[in-house]
Amino acid sequence: MTSIKKTASNLNETIDFEQSLKELEDIVRKMEQGELSLEHSLEAFEEGVKLTRNCQTALQKAEQKVALLVKNSDGELTTTDFNKSQPS
Repeated sequence: MTSIKKTASNLNETIDFEQSLKELEDIVRKMEQGELSLEHSLEAFEEGVKLTRNCQTALQKAEQKVALLVKNSDGELTTTDFNKSQPS
């Protein structure tokens, strides 16, 4: 159970998406296999919620950075922010 508590204390630091997802998958596997007591299952659930939020935040940040290639009126390719793009 120390890995779950260790992760919780590190959530204030930036944990990348892949690491958060891996830890979330580990928690789910342990819970599905019945490896945890009720108390540890509740702790793992709390940790899973935090990791899920961390993953969602990372995905939102990545989405904001996405740039789309768009042809301007001169036929040149330019980039525009994902949120500013217009559907074709």
